[in-house]
Amino acid sequence: MKSADAWDALRRFTNARIALGRVGSSLPTAPLLAFELAHAQARDAVHQPLDTAALVSALRAAGFDALEVRSAAPDRDHYLRRPDLGRMLDDASVERLSTHADTTDDPPELVFVAADGLSAFAAQRHVAPLLACLRGKLDGWKMAPVVIATQARVALGDRIGELLRAKIVVVMIGERPGLSSPDSLGLYVTYAPRAGRHDAERNCISNVRPEGLGYENAAFKLVWLLNEARTLRLTGVGLKDHSGALPSADGGVLEG
Repeated sequence: MKSADAWDALRRFTNARIALGRVGSSLPTAPLLAFELAHAQARDAVHQPLDTAALVSALRAAGFDALEVRSAAPDRDHYLRRPDLGRMLDDASVERLSTHADTTDDPPELVFVAADGLSAFAAQRHVAPLLACLRGKLDGWKMAPVVIATQARVALGDRIGELLRAKIVVVMIGERPGLSSPDSLGLYVTYAPRAGRHDAERNCISNVRPEGLGYENAAFKLVWLLNEARTLRLTGVGLKDHSGALPSADGGVLEG
């Protein structure tokens, strides 16, 4: 009879590659193939284009209007080699957002930007369900249509928020994929967005996905940050996350 592996209990609590074993000087076949699969998924996450039509449909089904824009990076190759282009809108997008702002008498308090970033998988899978969780928690907020941005870096949201004259922008962007998390979504909150803002002027909630920070808990933390940002008129290093306990799936709380 095969004896129980003392590591089995620990493997149930983590996706980390622990105690993989060995065959001679190499890994066993199963963990080696799993590693190669994870590496391929991470590469695919970087290069897979965002299906904007499907995302627009999902957002509309959740009750949100949408606008589409793109950065000044003309393709994925330029996007990866020229991060600066991913922080700037192309001319057509500037015109589209300016026209929308000109037809709006009352500027929005809040604009969400759904960006592909370094993992289109993340935006494709998590943006619509996260916004569905947020919808009932943002009563009283005047929101712009969700802006879907491709070939986008975080700072692209500053220019989008500036053109729409929004008080706060939330960039929901695919984070750099890891070997156990190719679809991690990051949320970047910036008060008074404008071109030239620094990362120290933002707050970030990372690893939003069912296997990481779930939608309800991410929504809880984000709404807390939004309310504080609106009250204090700032984000970044001056706004600390003191949101406290998180709601759990059974209606209790999880200590944050």
